[in-house]
Amino acid sequence: MTLTYEDGTGSVLPWTYLTGGAAAATALILLSKRLLWSPTHKNGIPIPPGPPATWFWESPMPKIQRVVAHGLTALVERYGPVISLRRGSHVTIVIGRMDPASEIMVKEGGALVDRPHLISAADIFSRGMRLLFEPAGDRFRRLRRAAHTHLQPKAAQTYEEIQAETAKDVILDVLNDPKRHMLHAQRYATSVILRVTYGKTSPTSNDDPEMVLVQQALANFETAMQPEAYLVDRIPWLKYVPGYGRQLEEFHRYDLALFRDQLNRVRDDMATNNAVPSFGKTLLEHLDVHRLSDDEMAYLAGDFLGAGSDTIASGISMTIMAAACHPEAQARVQAELDEVVGKDRMPTFEDWDMLPQLHAFMLEALRWRPVAPLGIAHRATKDIIWRGQCIPSGATVVGCHWAISRDPEVFPDPETFNPRRWLTEDGRVRTDMHFYTYGFGRRVCPGQHVANRSLYINLALLLWSFRISERPEAPIDLGPSGFRDAISFHPNPFEVEFVPRVEEERLRELMA
Repeated sequence: MTLTYEDGTGSVLPWTYLTGGAAAATALILLSKRLLWSPTHKNGIPIPPGPPATWFWESPMPKIQRVVAHGLTALVERYGPVISLRRGSHVTIVIGRMDPASEIMVKEGGALVDRPHLISAADIFSRGMRLLFEPAGDRFRRLRRAAHTHLQPKAAQTYEEIQAETAKDVILDVLNDPKRHMLHAQRYATSVILRVTYGKTSPTSNDDPEMVLVQQALANFETAMQPEAYLVDRIPWLKYVPGYGRQLEEFHRYDLALFRDQLNRVRDDMATNNAVPSFGKTLLEHLDVHRLSDDEMAYLAGDFLGAGSDTIASGISMTIMAAACHPEAQARVQAELDEVVGKDRMPTFEDWDMLPQLHAFMLEALRWRPVAPLGIAHRATKDIIWRGQCIPSGATVVGCHWAISRDPEVFPDPETFNPRRWLTEDGRVRTDMHFYTYGFGRRVCPGQHVANRSLYINLALLLWSFRISERPEAPIDLGPSGFRDAISFHPNPFEVEFVPRVEEERLRELMA
C-alpha cells in the first residue's frame, strides 16, 4: 500500500516522491558543498596562488581572452610562474615559466606521467585506445615502447630521403600555386606520415581522397579537443544519458574505420610480400612483443597519422609566416645558404651541421608561435613540493607552452622574433638554452625527431628557392584573431609573395 496525502489542491503525491525528494535535496546540498569547496593548502603547505575559486560549472579562465593560452599567460603574469585554478573541489596547476617547467615537469616527471581522465575525449571519442590519453601504467609503457622503436633518433634518420623528396614537391607546388602554400604544407606533412606509418605513396594533390579522409579526421580531433567543450567532463553521469555524446561517438566510428582500413592494407601487402618498411608493418611483425590488439595497433598508428601531419603542417606554416614578417632574419639564413650550399645544388640533410642560422631561425619560430600553445594536461600522482608550495596529488598540471615561451628571464623581449638569441658569440647554436616545443618528461611527443627533420628540410629548401615577403595589400594578422585556437596552433589563411632566388626553369629542373 502506498501512503499518500493531500497537498491542498486536490493532488495526491506518493510518499516515496517526498522521501526521494528529501534525499535528493540532501545529496544536492552535500554535493554543492563539495563542489564549492576548493583547497588553498595541503598538509599545511599552500598551493600556488591564483584567481578565486569558481563553481564546477563555471570556467576559471578570464572570459575576455580569445585564445585560452593567452588567458593563462595573463594569469601567470598577474599571480606568478606557477598558478592554481580552482574549480569546485578540483585544482588545476598552470606552469608558465622555464625554471618551474624544468624543475616540475621534467625533474618531477615520474609523478606527472599520468593524464587527467577526460570522459569526452578518452572514453567516448577514443574508447580508451589513444596513446595521448592513456593513463600511466603497463599499457602506457607498452604503447610508448612500440612507438619509440620507429621514432627514435636513429630510426628518424632513415626517413630523410622520403622527407627530402617530398619537400621538393612543396617547391613545385608553390611555383604552380603560391596562394595555397598552407595546403601544400599540409600535403607534405600527410604524405610523409602516410609513408612512414603505412608505407603508402604520396597523395597526388590536395583534393586526393586520401587527403580528404585525413583532413576530416584532423577536424574531428580538433573539435573533440576544444577546451571546456563537453559538460560530461564535469558531470560524468551525463555519459549515461541516451543520445549524449552522439557527435563524439560518430567521430570515434570515423577514426576507427579509417585506422583499421589503413592497417589492414599493410596486412594485405604483407600477405603478398609487397609491404615496404613502415611503422604499421613493424607492429604487425612483433605482435608477441607489444601485446596489442588489432584495434590498439590501428589507433597507435592512427595517432602517428593525425598528430604528426597536424604538427608538421603547422610548423611549416609558422616558418613561412616568420620569414615573411622578418626579412632581416630571413636574409641572414639565405646568406648562410648561399655560402654553404651555393646556387648549383639544393640543400640536403648533409648540410645539417653547417647551417646554424637556419637552425636558430627554426628554433625561434617554434618559440615565437608554438605549435601547441596550451600543451597537453598531466595529472599529479603524488604531492609535489616546489619552493614552499604544494602541487597536490590528483591535480591537473598544465605546462602552458605559450606562457613559457614568453618568459622574459630566458627570452628577453619575448614578443620580438630574434633568432640570434639561440646563437653563441661565435655563431654556433647554443646548448644551454632550449624550449619545450614537444612536451615534457615521459610524455614528450615521440615523433619530435621526425618533425624537426621535416621542418629543417622544408625551411632550407623554401629559403634557398624563394625570397618570401609580406604583401602590402594583405598584411598578416599576428594577433589572436589571426589564428585558430585549437590543440595545434594554425594561422588563418594568409598570403605571401614567393620570389624565386634561382631561375625558375632551373628550379623546376632541380625539384623534378
